[in-house]
Amino acid sequence: MAGDRSSGYRTSAYRTSLGRARGLGAAKRGVGAFITERVTAIALVPLVVWGIWSAIVVARGGYEGAIRWITHPLNAVLLAVTLVVGFWHMQVGMRVIVEDYIERPASRTALLLLNLFACVLFAALAVFAVLKVALTTGAV
Repeated sequence: MAGDRSSGYRTSAYRTSLGRARGLGAAKRGVGAFITERVTAIALVPLVVWGIWSAIVVARGGYEGAIRWITHPLNAVLLAVTLVVGFWHMQVGMRVIVEDYIERPASRTALLLLNLFACVLFAALAVFAVLKVALTTGAV
């Protein structure tokens, strides 16, 4: 196999038939994390560009302008999506870092749980704040 000789030794000798057929590595989900991280990064590009443009627009209007801006449904939805995708991207990236660099299983498990719970909590709080302002009439 040409792909097995590229690194100088036969890597397929260390993999089971099922592992070669499925294409899964030792972690069993590395490709999924890689793809998720890339897809969320691609999704964040236009969302962050929109966010920067929106911040410039909002900065001109002061507090009342910011309230008017966030009560517009499209702005509220895009802001909530940006927050959710951003926290998801952060959670996946931090998970990969913890899995790669923390060797002790107990520490790794604790940090992975902390990462998951913190990202979910902060994403939920951020979306709640956006919805509260966006759906509250007479906030000004």
